[in-house]
Amino acid sequence: MQDNNTNSDRHNIIDRLFSSFTELEKAITSARCTLEKRESIPEELVKRLRSYDGILLKQRALATKLCDHVNKNEWDEVTRHVSLINGLSAMIRDDARSILSALSANPDAADADDEMTIC
Repeated sequence: MQDNNTNSDRHNIIDRLFSSFTELEKAITSARCTLEKRESIPEELVKRLRSYDGILLKQRALATKLCDHVNKNEWDEVTRHVSLINGLSAMIRDDARSILSALSANPDAADADDEMTIC
């Protein structure tokens, strides 16, 4: 019975992980739509948002590999993949905060001369 519960728990965690990617994708799309409504959008912001799409694809690929490692009980690789996925999520989160901060400081448009790091 313990194995069935453990497998069920693993599947629930994996399902939540993939659901979180879908939610992140929706948030990125929403941010893109919000920016598109602005009068002037620096090209750097557009590039940064586009980079999120690539990061999200990488996260999904890592999560698929993560599932394989879970099924093979390769816990060191599971830990590594979880860390990579979390790191990519943190990168998006931190960059999005930076964008929001820049836009809040100048609601009409972010200054294109500001240094912006592209993920």
